[in-house]
Amino acid sequence: MKRLLSIELQKIWKNKASRVLTITYFGLLSLLTLLAIVKFDFGPFHIDASQQGVFNFPYIWHFNSYIADYISFFLAIIIVSMMANEYSYGTLKQNLIDGLSKKEFILSKFLTVLFFSALATTFVFLVSLVLGLKFSTYTEFRIVFSQMDYLLAYFIKLVCYFSFCLFLGILIRRSAFALGFLILWYFIEKISFGILKYKVFNKSTNVDAVYNFFPLESMSNLLVEPYSRLSVVKAIGSQVGIDNVKDYSVHWYAIAIALAWTAIFVYGSYFLLKKRDL
Repeated sequence: MKRLLSIELQKIWKNKASRVLTITYFGLLSLLTLLAIVKFDFGPFHIDASQQGVFNFPYIWHFNSYIADYISFFLAIIIVSMMANEYSYGTLKQNLIDGLSKKEFILSKFLTVLFFSALATTFVFLVSLVLGLKFSTYTEFRIVFSQMDYLLAYFIKLVCYFSFCLFLGILIRRSAFALGFLILWYFIEKISFGILKYKVFNKSTNVDAVYNFFPLESMSNLLVEPYSRLSVVKAIGSQVGIDNVKDYSVHWYAIAIALAWTAIFVYGSYFLLKKRDL
């Protein structure tokens, strides 16, 4: 497995575009530290990120995981390009000629997905830990390392998302079209959900239940937005008469659905590669 992962990482690092995207991605993750200096006024409310509990343990695990997820598209580009380049440069056929089986080939790609997901999660953990230890009101060991299931959810979400990208890269073979389809699928899920829920079934909760099993929706369910947990947001909500009853927990069934899609994407990638004439 180490050999397979090493081969893939060398391919990525020797590709200038992939190298730049990787560095850019982790550079953007580092910018999470700049949230400490965010200050602005919202009507009578003075917003100072470092004073509003953004960096308090254990909330910071939720907040930073959610924010970091916004830039995962950079790594998605790398994953899609990684597969598309195999067809463009003929390295897929050469790898198979050199003795690499199709199962090993897919395994090498999935190991790369796991590697980048684990690396990104570790990076978010370290950045969050440093910010929390510096700004958090609560630094007791029990509190610091509680609710870390948000990091687990972030890791699983990345693995599922990148597995989807891998599948699209093999299915479509062209990185631009694969990324275009990924964006198109996002709008397909959102628009069809809105039509069915508000136009066809009159706000039925059954529509929500069904869409929880859709690929991108199931991934988004792993990490619920954290902003409304902040005291300043709750205060604003109270001022306008809005009660917050949202469930922010990481649920086992959300993890199970995402893992099921991951298995489908990985097996689907292998199935396509196995049946397709290279």
